[in-house]
Parts: sequence; C-alpha cells; structure tokens
Amino acid sequence: MTRTTDVLFISHGGGPMPLLGDPGHRDMVERLNEIAGRLPRPSAILVISAHWEASVPTITSGANPPLIYDYHGFPPEAYEITYPCPGEPALARRIHQTLEQAGISARLDDRRGFDHGLFVPLKLMYPEADIPCVQLSLVDSLDAATHLAIGRALQALDVDDLLVIGSGFSFHNMSAFFAPSTPEIQARNQAFEAWLEETCCDARIEEAERAERLIHWERAPHARFCHPREEHLLPLHVCVGLAEKPSETHIAATILGKTSGMFHWRVPS
Repeated sequence: MTRTTDVLFISHGGGPMPLLGDPGHRDMVERLNEIAGRLPRPSAILVISAHWEASVPTITSGANPPLIYDYHGFPPEAYEITYPCPGEPALARRIHQTLEQAGISARLDDRRGFDHGLFVPLKLMYPEADIPCVQLSLVDSLDAATHLAIGRALQALDVDDLLVIGSGFSFHNMSAFFAPSTPEIQARNQAFEAWLEETCCDARIEEAERAERLIHWERAPHARFCHPREEHLLPLHVCVGLAEKPSETHIAATILGKTSGMFHWRVPS
C-alpha cells in the first residue's frame, strides 16, 4: 500500500475569535470541522505558523510546550483557552536533521510554546488534544523562495501518517477586515483568491512555473492589498514546496466577510 502525507494550508481566522463564537468565523469553523472529518487520524501534526518568525527555521522540541496567548485586547476567556497536546521531541529532531541534510541551517527550541496559529485551529479540528504536535517557524527574511525550499527539504521526512499544516490566511489585510465592505474591496479580494486557486490547483501549470508564480506572488492581482505583509501567505509556500503537485482540493470560506482559501494535497511518502 502506498503511504501518503496529508498537507493542508488553512486560513486560521483572527486571533482567538473562532473559539469565542464569533459569527464572522462560523463558516471557517464548519470548514475546518469538515476537513478534519475527512482526513485519516494523524500520528503527529507539524504546523508551520504565520505567528513565529526566526532567523533560521526553528522547531519546537519540548515534550509539553505551553500555550502562547499572542494576541491582545480580547475578553478574559481568550486567555484561559487550553490545548494540552504533547510535543514530539523525536519528530522535532528528525525535522531538524532533514533540513540540515538539505543544506538549510535550522535550530531546535525546547522552551518555546505553541502560538495561536497552532492551538486555535487544532482545538477546532482535534479537540481531544491527544495528537503530538511540533511547530516550525518561518524565516524572518520572509523570502518566498526560501520557504518553498524548506517545503522541498521536508519531502525527505519519512513519518507514517504525518499531517502537515501551513497555518496562515490567504487574505490578511487587517484594515480591510474592519472597514465597510465595498464592491472594490470585494473585487480585489476575489481577484487575488482566483489567482491563488489557479496557481495552486491548475494541473496544466508545470511545477517550475507554479514555483515561479509563488516566488513572484507580488505580481498577482492586488497582492499587496491582500497581504500588506506576507507572513500569513508564506506557510502556503512551504506546503506547495512539500507537495510539488497541484492541490486536489480547494476549500473556500468566508471569514470576517472576506473570501479566504484553504488547500489540501495528498502526497505519496
């Protein structure tokens, strides 16, 4: 039987709002629950979070990482959220070794906790918190080609039933989220989402061209309107580099009134 790795890019919403019953996140919560229901149960989860940047790719290696409430201005219950999933130090070491063997300098961090890019979506998808998790940082250069290369390096990671999640947001203009919706804003949002879906899903696009499009993502329609800063897009680059094939499934969700995308790949391992 051919083994596969599930690779998933998700739009994870605004801070803890998906867990606080915010109506603007209802569609996202439903989509994540549906996705989790379709996936085989993973043995471990690797999350590339938009909310952690480091000088080199850095991997959580603690046995029981705490939670980092890396958001501000929410009600007290937002700081009482629990998600006591275990870490997986052995998997962290394998990821570190895999990156180093690919010529990518990397680092282990046994003290850092899990940020909300991990615990918010996973509390929705796997509420029992019984699947070991490891988190991988972005590189603070925010260079698109670097993150594609990290994904390609992770192809050599041979782990049974691993789920890899790029946890970001396909639309991340904070001002636009809370501004009155206009036809112009909606058109900009939709144009970028259409470009992203085509880039990730169109089987007619060769992989070299797919990579080139993502390296030069700023050329996409309204790219810098949708991503004034690209940290929420780059987890997608890691996923595409790892999958190196068209996404089989595109899932659209309306989050805070904006169209946002999620992508799923099943990758032979």
